[in-house]
Amino acid sequence: MLDKLNIIKQRFDEVSDLIIQPDVNANKKRYIPLSKEYKDLKKLMEKRDLYITLTNNLAEAEEILKDGSDPEMVDMAKLQLDEAKSEIPKLEEEIRFMLIPKDPEDAKNAVVEVRAGTGGDEASIFAGDIFKMLTKYCESKGWSVSTVDYSEGTNGGFKEIQFEVSGEDVYGTLKYEAGVHRVQRVPQTETQGRVHTSAATVMVFPEAEEFDIEIDPKDVRIDFFCSSGPGGQSVNTTYSAVRLTHEPTGIVAQCQDQKSQHKNKEKAFKVLRSRLYEMELAKKLAEDAEKRGSMVTSGDRSA
Repeated sequence: MLDKLNIIKQRFDEVSDLIIQPDVNANKKRYIPLSKEYKDLKKLMEKRDLYITLTNNLAEAEEILKDGSDPEMVDMAKLQLDEAKSEIPKLEEEIRFMLIPKDPEDAKNAVVEVRAGTGGDEASIFAGDIFKMLTKYCESKGWSVSTVDYSEGTNGGFKEIQFEVSGEDVYGTLKYEAGVHRVQRVPQTETQGRVHTSAATVMVFPEAEEFDIEIDPKDVRIDFFCSSGPGGQSVNTTYSAVRLTHEPTGIVAQCQDQKSQHKNKEKAFKVLRSRLYEMELAKKLAEDAEKRGSMVTSGDRSA
């Protein structure tokens, strides 16, 4: 275990030297991945220091017990030995888990889209419930949630809502919420007490950094329009909402959450980058799957 950690320490020392170099600091593309790697490796180094302390305590306690000349020291050594023996296996398990390679996307922030599926008004209400549940969950994790765009349902909830979540390891946690969600219940819109089945979809994208995807401004058509929903005169009568259309792919991103046109444009570009990044990522994963398929067709005798 210690041999593995010592190898990692060499990389930690190397990264520590790199992130303070002026040329690395000036290059966002290099600096951000290195600073993330430094942060992850630092946690491992803290565990390494604790592991060294506990193994040293164990060796020291065994030495004192072997000598056995001082009864008071022997009692203290027994306590130290018991503590080290109980803590070392737990710590080793934690370190093994931390050594498992992570998906590089997991540390990113996320863009989440919730859409009403089959079920009419009740599906919109269900989509609103999912949004509330996800928001509460994110708040409990200490993450910040910011609404980007939404379309309200006729009887409450949302036909669709899009929001950003920022914090630590957001995408790695929220990606498991993606998919089609179903509810069976007596909806608020039902007058005769019948149970309805409704669905809503949740999509989770890793938020793309500016250096992940480069968007040529010539490829983007920008439209400004009046925001809908609550907010009074400043929202409904000014052209603050922004719609971006990426003409080569046809991908559309819009934002009407902020009063400022500039802020809406900035948020919409974030969403557009994330969608383009997700598209490129899906292409890469499909290529990887094809390569795996050509190497291993199946595990039976005929193969």
